[in-house]
Amino acid sequence: MRSFACMVSVLALAAAVPAVATAETAAPTQAASAAAAPYTAAQFFETTSFSMANPDGLAFSQGRSHVLISSDKTGVFNAYALPIAGGEPVPLTASTANATFAQSYFPDGRRVLVAADQGGNELTHIYVRETDGTLRDLTPGDKLKAGFVGFSDDGKTFWLTSNERDAEVFDLYAYDAVTYERKLVFQNPGMDVAAVSGDGRLVALTKSHTSANSDIYLADLQAGGEPYLITPHTGDVAYDVSGFSPFNATLIYTSNEDGEFSQAYAYDIANKAHNRTTQADWDVMYVAFSPNGRYRVTAVNADASTELTIEDSQTRAPIRLTGLPQGDITGVRFDPGADLAAFTVVSDTSPADVFVADLSTGQARRLTHALNPAIKENDLVEATIVRYPGEGGVMVPAVLYRPKGASAANPAPAVVLVHGGPGGQTRRGYSAMVQHLVNHGYAVLGANNRGSSGYGKTFFHMDDKKHGEADLRDIVAGGDWLRAQDWVADDQVAVMGGSYGGYITAAALAFHPEKFEAGIDIFGVTNWVRTLQSIPAWWGAQRVALYDEMGDPAVDAERHRAISPLFHADKIRRPLLVVQGANDPRVLQVESDELVEKVRANNVPVEYVVFPDEGHGFQRRANRITAQEAYLAFLNRYVRKAD
Repeated sequence: MRSFACMVSVLALAAAVPAVATAETAAPTQAASAAAAPYTAAQFFETTSFSMANPDGLAFSQGRSHVLISSDKTGVFNAYALPIAGGEPVPLTASTANATFAQSYFPDGRRVLVAADQGGNELTHIYVRETDGTLRDLTPGDKLKAGFVGFSDDGKTFWLTSNERDAEVFDLYAYDAVTYERKLVFQNPGMDVAAVSGDGRLVALTKSHTSANSDIYLADLQAGGEPYLITPHTGDVAYDVSGFSPFNATLIYTSNEDGEFSQAYAYDIANKAHNRTTQADWDVMYVAFSPNGRYRVTAVNADASTELTIEDSQTRAPIRLTGLPQGDITGVRFDPGADLAAFTVVSDTSPADVFVADLSTGQARRLTHALNPAIKENDLVEATIVRYPGEGGVMVPAVLYRPKGASAANPAPAVVLVHGGPGGQTRRGYSAMVQHLVNHGYAVLGANNRGSSGYGKTFFHMDDKKHGEADLRDIVAGGDWLRAQDWVADDQVAVMGGSYGGYITAAALAFHPEKFEAGIDIFGVTNWVRTLQSIPAWWGAQRVALYDEMGDPAVDAERHRAISPLFHADKIRRPLLVVQGANDPRVLQVESDELVEKVRANNVPVEYVVFPDEGHGFQRRANRITAQEAYLAFLNRYVRKAD
């Protein structure tokens, strides 16, 4: 199980340029093309989402006849077995209420592990789906959170984490793969369980000291289980675990110890030696292997796109895949013998579809068609990467979608889209939300303000304990850059975002009240004092790094209050739409309730949508459609000012 990136996972929704770079002061030239026929929000969200099983699980069924996936085919995510020979996915779960995600087949290739929370509360339980279709909760109890770690090499054991003993830490349990009897094998002293070796001997752990500094420990369960440090260092260096290599000889990890960007390394467990295994000009996201070690997968975050290679582990010769469309390859899963690989391919204009490839020939076949057939892919818009100037000479990377038909003679309204995190990243790839807005004539600028991941550690840490300052002004500068384009209507620019992006949206309206025509706040933080005091218990192991990034509420409450839109809501003068999930454990509904109340007191137009069955992110298709319809109607009313 890979450790969580500290801030990306905290309030989210990681290829590199230096903090100061050569300016791109205008968007790449693009000939205006005729506007596409508009599609409804429902049509966009009737596109089906597909994702692969847990990367630490077993993705292929008995006889390699099916591959395990998750899909919202019914409107709610469930687990499916997708036939390798082609055909419709076979449902394995049938939840109509709680999103359920595929984790792993058992080694028998028939039983399945799945994960589900309750209404978006993030208190995930792990279930086994028996061969008769019944579900059994392997982690029963109230107010606990569990996770799947992997199966042993011999298939007799699987490991789960649970915080049932102490809400702030996740202990490791070994389960018998036949009887489901379990045993506590590692009582966590307060770190993050990242991986278990296939022989069950070693546990890899990560420990965050600050948002810039972390370490990796190993615990030998056959020698008492006391964690020992394998990454001694000085200064700020970030380490993250990818996983144990096949046959358990090495631990693969990533680190930025040698420069701005994370590279991949192998720690030889017997010799206690560290060796760099990958050199890239951007962040290495992860390195993984086929179960038999024959193939190695390396993923690099190259300027907001994923560059993925599959290569022979011994010769490092790349496997050339044929029969694929243009796009990013993600989620590679191998069959036990490594003869087949299943994965998804996604692009700006095509959602993730599942493919399977014969690795002896490289020939790939498409197994799904995710895009709603009512939508013509040619009507959708491919993004371009731009950079615009922020203060101090910092260039801000961004993903730009220019609507068809936009020109100096027909300027388009526009939206600056802010990602979550704050250490998240707006990346290329399919977004129904973005494409729907672009299809209806809105330019969308997905800004990667300073503090975003993927552009080097200097850029990533430029906003530490400075949130709501220069990072917010980077978003304001994005609006200014849009207005300077002759194909953008300079009096029709809005700002929107989710989570931390929702915070920036509300902050932009409060602290730069004349800069945007309107704002859409999607479950955004409005009161940092309360949010940082109400962190869910299961973030216990990450709290130190979080407070280093944002500030400790015990000593920084005054600054938190100063940057919180709620306490400055009287300055908001432009229309606001707020969308919230009632079960959100990260940004409590009261945050949105209070902001709405205060802005309405200004006699400012405020619209408010609350979903009683959602949390931090909307899992149900019907709710995503409702939210999307609200976004477009609001923008048309207050930005485009349509009749």
